[in-house]
Amino acid sequence: MEPFDAVIIGSGPSGASTAIKLAEAGWKIALVEKEILPRYKTCGGGLVYRGRNYLPFDISSAVERELHQVEIFFGKKSTLIFKAQREKPIVTMIMRDSFDSLLVNQAKKHSIVIYEGEKITGLENDENKDLAVVKTDKRTIAAKFVIAADGALSPTAKLAGWPETRQICPALEYEIKVSPTDFERLSKTVRFDMDVVPKGYGWCFPKKNHLSVGVGNFMKLTKTLNLKTYYQDYLQTLGISNVLEEQAHGFIIPISPRTDGFVKHRVFLIGDAAGFADPVTAEGISNAILSGNLVAKALVESQANLDKATLLYQQYLDEKILPELLTGIKLAKLFYNNQKLRNLMLQKLGQTATEAMTDVFMGVRSYPKDYKESIRRRLKLMVFSLKKNPDF
Repeated sequence: MEPFDAVIIGSGPSGASTAIKLAEAGWKIALVEKEILPRYKTCGGGLVYRGRNYLPFDISSAVERELHQVEIFFGKKSTLIFKAQREKPIVTMIMRDSFDSLLVNQAKKHSIVIYEGEKITGLENDENKDLAVVKTDKRTIAAKFVIAADGALSPTAKLAGWPETRQICPALEYEIKVSPTDFERLSKTVRFDMDVVPKGYGWCFPKKNHLSVGVGNFMKLTKTLNLKTYYQDYLQTLGISNVLEEQAHGFIIPISPRTDGFVKHRVFLIGDAAGFADPVTAEGISNAILSGNLVAKALVESQANLDKATLLYQQYLDEKILPELLTGIKLAKLFYNNQKLRNLMLQKLGQTATEAMTDVFMGVRSYPKDYKESIRRRLKLMVFSLKKNPDF
């Protein structure tokens, strides 16, 4: 069999969108998925507007709900509350089984070969033929390039020789059904509750007829958390006393990029496999799709030249993703590790910060590179205000 131009491991948003981009450029593509589709995928299922905008086709058939308002609560007693609204949906709610199936069906329209229910078991680099050889539990596939889009655990990255250098954080999500009264009350907005978990937050995402409720810790801790206990407490915070049905799913989120590059031999990392989730919010779908678009662009523009593709991919990451992630890591430390300072600033600047974060979700701005100077300037203004008004 003639080798593929590229084999993509993982059929989620990053893998499927990359496959489509390359197929549109005339590349011969194979897509390998370990599960039989459709399959449940643990994920909050909140697709922010900028991520939706990266997709070149309509996803309305997979949309559970569109939310135009975000609420952010700070403190265990929710003493600080901020809201933001937009005309376009800030967050589109999806279930990953339907959403990923939609993406794969789009891939099938481009004559992409899809191998479902196959786990990758081996990976070799054939230097003599300038090919990578991927082994699954059912077949052997040769390709000029391998793209690892297989998520936080990424067996492909491990087989290619990457050590673990990402920061990994735990999260716990429940798909729950509640009373009609509770559902109606919580179905109008995207809700985040900061600090209901140490150095983390809880979220409540309304879907078509149920809620996705979760808790996660997004900074390193010296002790292991019992997230189930924090989830039960969070239900009380939400005012939910009776859960009619629930399904629990634990997962991990890489919230910092790998420190030793994103290409080895003929293997390119994208999405969670590369560690591209937002360090502040842990939202990962947007950069998963964007990094897939970037790697496709690099491969096509290189005309399948490995060295050139490697340089181009790094260049595009340096322009589009990495600066925001590196700033986000520093902002996350300030945000989660310095609650008193953060809350003091939020008393004056909370709505401004909420609007700015919403703009990040919408894709109209990124994190400020000069955030330290901005914070110093804000603090000076606050100190001046306190001196003029000591009763503040």
